[in-house]
Amino acid sequence: MKVNTQSVNFNADSELINFLQNRLDKIETFYSKVISSDVYMKVENTSSKANKIVEIKINVPKDKFIVKKQCKSFEEAVDSACNSLERRLIKQKEKLRVQA
Repeated sequence: MKVNTQSVNFNADSELINFLQNRLDKIETFYSKVISSDVYMKVENTSSKANKIVEIKINVPKDKFIVKKQCKSFEEAVDSACNSLERRLIKQKEKLRVQA
């Protein structure tokens, strides 16, 4: 799957990019018709420790899924967002199976 990554207010290192790519590749096991994904990683200037924001947009035929998570680390936010996306894609797959 093609993953477009943008990091806002910081430079993402290759380790974070590899973690993101590996985690998003696992999503294809749940829903094989994923076309591409866009990932936006931001650091918010606040006093709280949970200032890392990850927004993932998954493009599938005839639909888009967007999940936004805010956590203490980017890895935690990516993991949480991917878990939410997996649940949503499984529901979508069930809907398509019922309609067919």
